[in-house]
Amino acid sequence: MPSLDDFAPDAHLSPVVAAAYDKSHASNFDAAVIEATVSFLADLADDGPVIEFAVGTGRVALPLSQRVGPMYGIDFSEPMLDELRAKDEAGQVRITHGDMTTTLVCGDASLVYLVYNTIQNLRTQAQQVACFRNAAAHLAPGGAFVIETMVPELRKLAPGERIVPFDVSPTHLGFDEYVDVVNQILVSHHYHIDGERVRVSSPSFRYVWPSELDLMAELAGMRLEHRWADWDRSDFTGESSSQVAVWRKL
Repeated sequence: MPSLDDFAPDAHLSPVVAAAYDKSHASNFDAAVIEATVSFLADLADDGPVIEFAVGTGRVALPLSQRVGPMYGIDFSEPMLDELRAKDEAGQVRITHGDMTTTLVCGDASLVYLVYNTIQNLRTQAQQVACFRNAAAHLAPGGAFVIETMVPELRKLAPGERIVPFDVSPTHLGFDEYVDVVNQILVSHHYHIDGERVRVSSPSFRYVWPSELDLMAELAGMRLEHRWADWDRSDFTGESSSQVAVWRKL
């Protein structure tokens, strides 16, 4: 069985990955996707600071900063933050290079959020628990913590199989490989096709279940307020492949 030592460092630390990030995830930059995400988050933000964990290139933070009070972004990848700085010449997002499990930028936030499966970048349960605790440390009482992430698709696997394809298109081939069901590790394989050039990446993640996230929140002094299937507030059911969950600090 693979161990965490067998997996490559987080791909987002690579300048090559950071420079290609926006183009590689073009569907997430669609205006309708951004509007649904930003509107959802803006509805939860009061007058206090708003913080994005793993802010990346600012896909969400930059448009959200136009609608909320002080906007902070934390990320441990300098190459990703360099891409954000290049787009944010006015300094609308207050950037901090740091780890979302430990870095603290304030203690009175109205909203902390973590989008697009990024909780899974933390590849141990202990790190994910620490992330929840750090979110709670940022929040004022009653503040909200929001996570968007996939629901593990293990039920799609036949006995003995471990591969689930999720995207087959002229510019991208993607499939998840569930390599360790004990430690909940998957490797997400990507082949980005640009003419005759192909960029390959296989980052590893720790997938997490909805009930497990709720327990992490309880350990951090937060309680589930609602779980939706997506940013459009569709009902979350047993058939949902993704979730947008909101917890409140007690």
